[in-house]
Amino acid sequence: MLAKRIIPCLDVKDGRVVKGVNFVNLRDAGDPVELAAIYDREGADELVFLDISASVEGRATMVEVVRQTAGEIAIPFTVGGGISTPEDMKRILRAGADKIGINTAAVTNPQLILEGARRFGSQCIVVAIDAKYNESWGEWEVYTHGGRKPSGIRALTWAKEVEKLGAGEILLTSMDADGTKDGFDLKLTSAVCDLLGIPVIASGGAGKKDHFYDVFTKGKADAGLAATIFHYKEIAINDLKADLKLKGVEIR
Repeated sequence: MLAKRIIPCLDVKDGRVVKGVNFVNLRDAGDPVELAAIYDREGADELVFLDISASVEGRATMVEVVRQTAGEIAIPFTVGGGISTPEDMKRILRAGADKIGINTAAVTNPQLILEGARRFGSQCIVVAIDAKYNESWGEWEVYTHGGRKPSGIRALTWAKEVEKLGAGEILLTSMDADGTKDGFDLKLTSAVCDLLGIPVIASGGAGKKDHFYDVFTKGKADAGLAATIFHYKEIAINDLKADLKLKGVEIR
């Protein structure tokens, strides 16, 4: 079994890290370069940087902020937001990212996953899936444009398709749980993990240490991603890792 990973997420808007609840009511959480350096020192296994307004505003990810952040850290670094072509991917990788995160562009043009995997390797391609429970379907629906637009696509079907196209990893965010601190969406996470052979990063809802234990054991996730609890010092990464080790979870 692969060791589980703890991943802080930097949601960046207008050059600042922000965090909200259910994808709205954003508040400032600091400078992305400074926060990245802190998380590297505190024992984070990886870092995810999401330019959350890039797809909505139709612009490219902030390459300079990516370059500065990459210069401050030694851990693997995934960057997403506004990446819609293989050339965009190349530019971000050259700026220092280790992996590319795509969401809206992948839904709009699934061939982008295939092209990215062929050119840069599957290990570089992380497909982010923002999923919200659709009552009428009795299943989860994929949302795009930073959680603003329902796609009409079933999340489980899309996850399987993404794997076939060559994605190396999935970043799965429960929009229903996002920012609530009530725990990860274990039903959604385990449903996706049971379907796939590639790693799944669970995101949305972390509020205490036990939530990570639950998402690794009941949710079967390969990694747990969080923002609010780390940004506002509610949980220290080293303390979280020590707690998980005591409970028998193999951690990096």
